[in-house]
Amino acid sequence: MKNSFHLNTKILGLVGHPLKHSYSPFIQNVAIEIMNLDYIYLPFDVPPANLKNALKGMLALGIKGFNITIPHKENISQYMSNVSEEASIIGAVNTVVNELGKFVGYNTDVNGIMETLTPYKEDISGNEVSVIGAGGAARAVIYSLIRHFKPSRIYLINRTEQRADSLKYYFVDKMKYDSFKTKELFPPDLVDVFRASKLIVNATSVGMFPDIDDSITTLAESFSKEQIVFDMVYNPLQTNLLKLATSQGAIALDGLKMLVYQAAKAFELWTGETMPVEHVYKALQLFIKD
Repeated sequence: MKNSFHLNTKILGLVGHPLKHSYSPFIQNVAIEIMNLDYIYLPFDVPPANLKNALKGMLALGIKGFNITIPHKENISQYMSNVSEEASIIGAVNTVVNELGKFVGYNTDVNGIMETLTPYKEDISGNEVSVIGAGGAARAVIYSLIRHFKPSRIYLINRTEQRADSLKYYFVDKMKYDSFKTKELFPPDLVDVFRASKLIVNATSVGMFPDIDDSITTLAESFSKEQIVFDMVYNPLQTNLLKLATSQGAIALDGLKMLVYQAAKAFELWTGETMPVEHVYKALQLFIKD
């Protein structure tokens, strides 16, 4: 990449903590370079205690927009002047646009989830699914499943079942969907649940670099042929979860396609331009291999 910036270069960025695992700066700067736009995308490592002040500074500096990642997706909504429909229902923001000095929040994770799972829509619709996690990413998955895929039941699985219950009641209220069943993340008790699920989504950071030896389960009997296992982790691409699922014949989906497509929607919101997704995706694959 040969990004350069000038007096009038518009600044975009990523806000989270930590950020070493993220490919977002690479994705956005490759797209900017291909499109020959006068933007630059920078990482801003902001611990939770500094979020409010950091946002004030970004607004004062006229930064045009930024992505939000762990651990700020849910907490940042309170600092927005407005949020989009999907971000409001999900209760999490991952993309912010500076509109004439006011921050507006969006959730483009929905776009990434849709692009990843739409080829399997007929398989998912009317079947049971499992979602592991209860944070911002899980909220985006649940919203997308209810709104676009209509599963017969969603198992909400989390380390603490109390938080999963809270998430269940939240979506019963927000989206009038009540076919939930909550479970504690205790792998031996989940074998039957996983095997009954046409789709299993890991919406946690378990298995993400540098903790690549971790997995939500090590029990191969949890998986079977014709299942779809979607791990939203994208670094590494082949997590232990996906390796285990693949060994049992399941369809394994990594988080890379979702990452690029959610980034494409954010790019469009900031610049008004369409990201050259295929070019960016290929560049990212080469970057990861290097």
